[in-house]
Amino acid sequence: MSDPLQFEAFMRDYQDMVFTSALRLVGNEADAEDIAQDVFLKAYMHFDQLRHSFTVGGWLKTVTRNLSLNHLTRYRARWRFFSECDDHGESGEHHDFAANLPAPDLPTQAVDTADRRNLLESALQKLPPAQRVPLVLYHFENLSYEEIAAKLRISLGKVKTDIHRGRVALRQRLVRNPESATA
Repeated sequence: MSDPLQFEAFMRDYQDMVFTSALRLVGNEADAEDIAQDVFLKAYMHFDQLRHSFTVGGWLKTVTRNLSLNHLTRYRARWRFFSECDDHGESGEHHDFAANLPAPDLPTQAVDTADRRNLLESALQKLPPAQRVPLVLYHFENLSYEEIAAKLRISLGKVKTDIHRGRVALRQRLVRNPESATA
């Protein structure tokens, strides 16, 4: 291992991305912190190869995703596989899902992009894991339905249903009560 100060700088550069990626998937800050720590332990073991790599960000994101999914698989018994949302059928593809979400009505102030992103992140964390995880994998990690089904070991139909239900639940949460999305 080379200079510990180099690794510390490396961690500072990537810690937000790793933590945010884990948090989106697991929905719990303490678990996301543990996963981020595990990611950086793996990075430390491979730092001599990683520090000069142009694909280090992708490597970290992949390790984060895999460790997060492993964590969720261990606790799958806790997942609720179906939400209380009514299923009104698949409404088609929405590749830019976040852009299609309604902006909350805040009477005296405009919601800028950062505020809207924070509202979306907060509402996303309130979704049950069976909806949140496929949504994050599809919209944030850019995995296909087939890749999500394989990683989560569920059927393709379940992936599509969970993503659809997650979109519906997220829209309802943001439209009905934008203030409570951050509460």
